Amino acid sequence: MGILDVDHAREIWDALRGNKVRTLLTAFGVFWGIFLLMVMMGSGNGLETGAMQEFAGSAHNSVFMWGQRTTKPYKGFPVGRGIELTNEDVDAVRRQIHEAEIVCPHNQLNGYNGGNPVTRGKKSGGFSVLGEIPDIAKVQSIPIIAGRFLNENDLTERRKVAVIGLRVQDLLFDKGENPIGQSIKVKGVYFMVVGLFKTERTGGDADREMQTVYIPFTTYQQAFHAVGHVDWIGIKARDDASATDAEEKAKALLRERHDVAPDDTRAFGSWNMEKEFKQFSGVFSGIRFLVWTVGLGTLAAGVIGVSNIMLVIVKERTHEIGIRRAMGATPLSITGQIVLEALLLTSSAGYVGLILGMLAIDGVALLTRGSDAEFFKNPGVDIPTALKALVVLIFCGVLAGLMPAWRASRVSTVEALRAL
Repeated sequence: MGILDVDHAREIWDALRGNKVRTLLTAFGVFWGIFLLMVMMGSGNGLETGAMQEFAGSAHNSVFMWGQRTTKPYKGFPVGRGIELTNEDVDAVRRQIHEAEIVCPHNQLNGYNGGNPVTRGKKSGGFSVLGEIPDIAKVQSIPIIAGRFLNENDLTERRKVAVIGLRVQDLLFDKGENPIGQSIKVKGVYFMVVGLFKTERTGGDADREMQTVYIPFTTYQQAFHAVGHVDWIGIKARDDASATDAEEKAKALLRERHDVAPDDTRAFGSWNMEKEFKQFSGVFSGIRFLVWTVGLGTLAAGVIGVSNIMLVIVKERTHEIGIRRAMGATPLSITGQIVLEALLLTSSAGYVGLILGMLAIDGVALLTRGSDAEFFKNPGVDIPTALKALVVLIFCGVLAGLMPAWRASRVSTVEALRAL
């Protein structure tokens, strides 16, 4: 007799059906464990996707620095001296910080988040105006959908050209009008639009980026009376180097150039994308570990229930096991049959939980699609993860049957035949 044939399958069904309430409650424990695991994993993925949109389109190994005010006296200079970065600082960082692959100076009209009146004819809007070099496109993604981005000729010749976001186009141009080759005016200075871009971000970050006007860095300095001035410096580290190391060395260099005390840590501000990304990644690694721990713990409770019910079934079938042993069934075949029964019960309940869990999280994804929930995007469970959960489920099914199977294999034939 094979491990599973028609007669054996009928015996399994009859044994489980013999106590429907007990079987259903046991199966529900396994179902709920895998269902909860799928839902929590899908939700965690949605949170992670939403949070990681903050880093979408930006180099993760980058850092941005700007001058602030000194907090310690040094070389005769008083506390509270303002630090202004210059073109020479940018050149020094390029030459001396070997960890830096790309160094980008930035200028922003009216400071961070400054809304500047940009007009075209009778239409106007308040937008961010940034002076950039072409390499900024290597630090953050700027998907061009029409025209081109800034190039080296624009920088060298100080051309009055601009690359605008989709929101700028919507407010300054008629619907369907091609902005390429048209002129816009920023604080009395005319710029010809040479490119149109979109963003990879979502929510508020996307709105801010779409309301941006990029112009050549050199043109900005000349047109807006900022010759030699730099608002902040962006650094993209080499692939084999750390952005944090580049930041520390660049700050040390800038302190030296501006006569700032070596231990004055607040004279230069910075935002380290690498640190932020690692912190977010660490948080979500912890969340994934917690999800698996809670889900597997719940699943383990269900598996223990399956093991208990199989022990009861083995006890109820002692006489039957004795007859099989008397007819020549080996302990291995008895063990295989009991393990298979536990595996079938666990797998069937768990498979239903797996499918319904994935359907539930897909339903949540459908309901939240297009919503304004910035920190919860595209929840779901990928196929490799679902397969891992299925493997865990099968392993748990085998595990649930081992103890009852061992108990069944040790049943004495004579004692079993006496159990009437």
